Amino acid sequence: MADHQEITDIDSYVALGDSFTEGLNDPGPDGRYAGWADRLAQLLADQRPADDFRYANLAVRGRLLDQVVAEQVPRVAEIRPDLVSFCAGGNDILRPGSDPDEAAERFEAAVLELRRHAGRVLICTGFDTRGIPLLGLLRGKIATYNGHLRAIADRNDCAVADLWSLRAVHDRRAWSEDRLHLSPEGHQRVALLAARSLGLPLTAAQDPDAPWPTAPVLSVAEQRRENLHWAREFLVPWVGRRLRGESSGDHVEAKRPELSPL
Repeated sequence: MADHQEITDIDSYVALGDSFTEGLNDPGPDGRYAGWADRLAQLLADQRPADDFRYANLAVRGRLLDQVVAEQVPRVAEIRPDLVSFCAGGNDILRPGSDPDEAAERFEAAVLELRRHAGRVLICTGFDTRGIPLLGLLRGKIATYNGHLRAIADRNDCAVADLWSLRAVHDRRAWSEDRLHLSPEGHQRVALLAARSLGLPLTAAQDPDAPWPTAPVLSVAEQRRENLHWAREFLVPWVGRRLRGESSGDHVEAKRPELSPL
């Protein structure tokens, strides 16, 4: 873990990845999605003098690992930031027949390239999908991929935001209505976890695993209605796109393609 001096020395940050890092379902004040990476950038900027921090977010929803490597990783060699976050491969793992061992090899090759051009590299493990409809069936593959990611981080001196161990995201309120992307509060919890992984000093009120307020318990009938609504509005269209070979990121460009002040 970095000390506080190293954190205050970070004056540029580039975020790479897919919808998770783009920040889907966390509306920002400018009409674009914000997300955990934007929130982390603000936490880092708060450690610097005013207007002395620059940030780019190259993540695009739906991107597979090889697309992130081909489209986004080369930009890091041009920008040479103090920090880069690299969270990719989740969309690959969701695909039938995907091999987490092989995906991890491609992920590490990209990490080696990033380490050449960025001061520090932050990676994220996958979420624990226990209890999540359908995605729970992939829990073993995700755990295997996560094991590789932790080993890659150890070998290459990367910081790790361990989403698998983040208990706060087991609460339904951490997720948006589609159950695939985080809610605004979920993104905030991940931003705090990432900040802590980098060694950023946090207050007790900024604990990413702080207990949620008490919430009403849904009846079995209410849960059934909610599940049926989710399947009709989100699951069926998502499966349809997969069958047609379409991506939610088709024709979407990075929201913040150049380093600029927050």
